[in-house]
Amino acid sequence: MKQLFTVPNVLTGFRLALIPVLIVLFSVTQSTGIELTTFWVFSVAAATDFVDGYVARKYHIETVLGKMMDPIADKALVTTALIMLIPLHKIPAWVCLLIISREIIVTGFRGLAATTGKVVAAGKVGKIKSNFQYFGLGFLIFPLGVLPVPHQHGIGMILIYASLVLAIWSGGAYFYKLRSIFFETAR
Repeated sequence: MKQLFTVPNVLTGFRLALIPVLIVLFSVTQSTGIELTTFWVFSVAAATDFVDGYVARKYHIETVLGKMMDPIADKALVTTALIMLIPLHKIPAWVCLLIISREIIVTGFRGLAATTGKVVAAGKVGKIKSNFQYFGLGFLIFPLGVLPVPHQHGIGMILIYASLVLAIWSGGAYFYKLRSIFFETAR
């Protein structure tokens, strides 16, 4: 039981716990104060993604639960922000659909690999993709006009489009890396 409550696992759990808070914040009537609060809650949740992995590796306290829950928490956070930005007209639904579909497919690939005893760690391109998503979503969530950032929405969308390209690229890399599993399973 002691190994369950490691600092990285608690941070991952905290990230998951912030998702309902984000849903409520996105759902209430938007004002500059609400948008700023939403931005900070999202930023804290995204920061836990960086911190939990760092702490787990540095102090050698990686757990099976953490390896399973961390990517789920990451995907749940990004998916929540993407979906909640659609009705606010800050992101096109088709972009969200492609990003979310890629995440579901890659999660399926990882699950299939796990059934054969293979653990597939996130690749470098996937980690870069996540950073682009976090920063792009941050630009889209932050209220317009609070800071003199020219083309704030455009910058956010450029980062999201770049993350979409990286998502498709890294999804193809997962498929290529795991291609032998598909042929083994098909027999």
